[in-house]
Amino acid sequence: MKKEERGDTGRPLVISYLTLRKAIGVLGIALPFALAFGGLWLHGVELQNSVSSYYRTEMRDVFVGTLCAIAVFLMAYNGYDPIDNVIGKLAGLFAIGTALLPVAPDRDPSPHEVLIGNIHLFSAALFFLTLAIFSLFLFTQTDPKKKKTQKKQQRNAVYIACGCLILVGLVLIAVIGLLPDGTLTELKRGHPIFWLESMMVVAFGFSWLTKGEAILQD
Repeated sequence: MKKEERGDTGRPLVISYLTLRKAIGVLGIALPFALAFGGLWLHGVELQNSVSSYYRTEMRDVFVGTLCAIAVFLMAYNGYDPIDNVIGKLAGLFAIGTALLPVAPDRDPSPHEVLIGNIHLFSAALFFLTLAIFSLFLFTQTDPKKKKTQKKQQRNAVYIACGCLILVGLVLIAVIGLLPDGTLTELKRGHPIFWLESMMVVAFGFSWLTKGEAILQD
């Protein structure tokens, strides 16, 4: 573990790391609420079928801007080990791909739009997968030279719960995509993909807020 992380030296750097984690968490938690309520109140935009569908509404700048901000923070993030840095930069790249390559429109998409939309879905899936890796495998690590405190154990429980929610969301979205067209059309009225994506984004944000010691701080 780096000295700055232990608090041995460089107190301002410790604060900057924690602030970075908190910023990522706040942006993640705020995104679905900002899109849904902001779109409705400011522009009269009805709830969309997915979070990504807001790209094709007046809330596009909020969607793209927030994801790009998250991407920059993730790519600037430095963890305890080199693998943290690699996963962070990959997550940032996948977030940029998700933001800048729009999902295909629901009606009469062109072959080009379908291709771009498929790349978007692939980027989004990998983005969430890397976030799950952070929660399940990286955030739960403990410095072997330090005793695992009760707060650390509680934080690990939060990380594991958030990572599992992200994985469950990915699986359920994949299952929904395999449903017959008639069933899928009927199901879309309840916007299940939007709610599942929102659950995953909030879980991601809550995990990073916890890592930033906004809660369960030692």
